[in-house]
Amino acid sequence: MASLVEELVTVLEEEEKIYQTLISYGEKKTDILIRADVPELEKLTCLEQLASDDLVTHSNQQVLGRTEEKMTVTRLIALLESQPDVQKKLTEARDRLLAAADRTNHLNDQNVALIKQAIELNEFDLTLFKSLRQAPETANYDKTACNTGSLLGSSGFDAMS
Repeated sequence: MASLVEELVTVLEEEEKIYQTLISYGEKKTDILIRADVPELEKLTCLEQLASDDLVTHSNQQVLGRTEEKMTVTRLIALLESQPDVQKKLTEARDRLLAAADRTNHLNDQNVALIKQAIELNEFDLTLFKSLRQAPETANYDKTACNTGSLLGSSGFDAMS
């Protein structure tokens, strides 16, 4: 049982390292989003995907083979009360992993908010540009008293003036 626990601690430590990598990527992503550097964002997203794939692989290694009830790391810690050293090591690894996962979650939420703000700003800019191109109609009428539909300033730039 001790070798299984040691292996589980190793897996949890590896997962924590991956989460630390994801945290650094999340911090970089925040800067990239602020700069609106799309090519860098694409590169970083690829790196994040690779790290996430590694995380899934390690996560699948946590299965301990107990079938009558779902075994969790927390439940295993409770079962190891007769081995306080192993229990402490496993508890510390779990706590570090949970802290790293929480930090990653926080950064992801922050980056989602930045992306939403960027989208809103782009929508505002598009609306503004559309409204600049749409000038009001003039009150020009033809001989039959019908509006001619002429627009003021319909050209974006008048080089003649």
